Amino acid sequence: MDISEKQLEDLLKLKKMEKKKSRFSKFIVTFVILLNVLFTAAVFYVFLQTNGNEPTSLIAAWFGFTTVELWALAGIKKKEVERYSDKEEI
Repeated sequence: MDISEKQLEDLLKLKKMEKKKSRFSKFIVTFVILLNVLFTAAVFYVFLQTNGNEPTSLIAAWFGFTTVELWALAGIKKKEVERYSDKEEI
């Protein structure tokens, strides 16, 4: 299998770009998990300070938001993988 120099350069650029995207998505997932831990600690603190009253709607909204963000990121990643695998089949 002969690969021209131009094809090799294009392949290397593609790999480099994928690596950057992978690092970004890993950063976002780690960041969201960290934010959820901090939010949970803050809610526990508020719960203790207000004699057992928790902000139920705020908790639901926060975890709903972070869940949707992670699902959206997973969907983007899934489409990229499918698109890349379709190009390899050709």
